[in-house]
Amino acid sequence: MSMRDKNINGMVFLFIFILLLIYAIPSYSAGAVGKIHEMSGNVSYREKNNIPYQTAKKGTAVEKGYWIKTGTDGWAVLSLSDGSKLTLSNNTELEITEFVIGKNKKDGIFSVTQGKLRASVTRLAGELVDYRVKSPTAVAGIKGTEFLMMSQGQANVFFGNEGVAEISGDTITTKPLSVDTMVQNTRGYTPIDPVEVMPDTPLHTAKKDFEKITAAEPPKDWELSNNLPHIIARWNINYGHYLADSGKYDEAMYVFQIALDLTTMQEIRSDARLERGAVYSRFLRNPEAALAEYLLILEEYPKAPQRENALYLTGMTLYELRFNNQAKERMLQYKKEYPSGRYNGNVETILNILEK
Repeated sequence: MSMRDKNINGMVFLFIFILLLIYAIPSYSAGAVGKIHEMSGNVSYREKNNIPYQTAKKGTAVEKGYWIKTGTDGWAVLSLSDGSKLTLSNNTELEITEFVIGKNKKDGIFSVTQGKLRASVTRLAGELVDYRVKSPTAVAGIKGTEFLMMSQGQANVFFGNEGVAEISGDTITTKPLSVDTMVQNTRGYTPIDPVEVMPDTPLHTAKKDFEKITAAEPPKDWELSNNLPHIIARWNINYGHYLADSGKYDEAMYVFQIALDLTTMQEIRSDARLERGAVYSRFLRNPEAALAEYLLILEEYPKAPQRENALYLTGMTLYELRFNNQAKERMLQYKKEYPSGRYNGNVETILNILEK
């Protein structure tokens, strides 16, 4: 073969190689941040804030300032131009607030108003990555990692899958989120210390459920997703009880507050308030604050099973505070509502003392 033929063959091979590279890289329109790579169910988007949403389609290109929203059965994978992915579970709303890619640096801000997502952020060797996923009350700083995030009301829950992310509230204090740990916060406060996700625990089950609803394919139904906040709230009550028994009273109260902010279920919220009342009364010597927790149960959850405990503890706390008339009134109310109640013996004793 002549030198000329070798050169021609080399050019042909180079041309084919370039074509293969072109077709291997996802195509994006000019100025596009990425596109909706996969989707299922009700998914919509809008090009800026304060305008109506419109129905999205697979392949819809998205740019800076765009919003993506999933419905009750919606699921979407947002593929970014750098190869990163954001998988949105149902009932999730996300804004692409900032996105800039330079030669060796990339910056992005993705604002979540509510919902659940999996963030998989790529990082090349020597590349500086400054991505942030924000909710109204928390920020995850990302250098190149994969994690799960749930923003529910004012509360936020993060699970680590790969690498390390820095989680913060509305201060500069951060807590590291690493592989198989959980970090959470609420109301913009500094997050709690990372908790290890141990195998064969309710927290491990919650993480696995979270992974299922943000996997490469959408789940067949969304029961796991809808129950996830309640499951983690219930875990928080048990964890807060453990912290209180360990003498970490402030941390326990914070965890109980996260449980309250995560769930709307009356039984779980009532348990959280009973636990808060117990810490105020037994450890913090603050019966007035404990009384407020018990009264909230009576006012907000009149049909909850915990009402009996709350009513009895209300009477006992009033008696401790020497509000004798109010204590007698609540004790008589207890006898009327629970004629066979578990605390009737104690109630009779206190009523006899008050009568004297």
